[in-house]
Amino acid sequence: MIGNDIVDLSLARIQSNWQRKGFLQKLFTPDEQQAILNHPEPGLMVWILWTMKEAVYKIYNRQTLDKGFFPHLLECEISTNTTILSGKVYCKGRKYLTSTVIDGGFVHTLAVTQPKDLQHIYEISSEKVEKDCYGLPFVYEKGIRIPVSKSHHGRFEKVVQLSVY
Repeated sequence: MIGNDIVDLSLARIQSNWQRKGFLQKLFTPDEQQAILNHPEPGLMVWILWTMKEAVYKIYNRQTLDKGFFPHLLECEISTNTTILSGKVYCKGRKYLTSTVIDGGFVHTLAVTQPKDLQHIYEISSEKVEKDCYGLPFVYEKGIRIPVSKSHHGRFEKVVQLSVY
């Protein structure tokens, strides 16, 4: 399973006031709020954690068809702090792995259920994407229906899938 989310940082600065009263409390656990406030760039940390939650939500939703708004049940941990951030997100007893890239213009997070899957992700064109009756994106390759994850925000779009290995 795969999920991904992208945030256009320029657009996020214009559209979202993460410093407004109640914003952090509504979306983030107390530990995540502390990580945001302790980060040298708190606004950037907001979007790192948000993309982690959204990427995992896309997998969780595909697994369970459980739609809803429950950001506090998606608990993020960032385990490495390099140019690519590795992390984990826990949701209702399940563990997901994430990889986040921060570019000057965007934050992009990939999420998977199996560690080996992080090595087998590739980007595809959005032109091939269809949605099923639940609104979940997929593509057909050689007659086989393959789940994909699609994310778009502002100037950026990413559509990713796992290779068959």
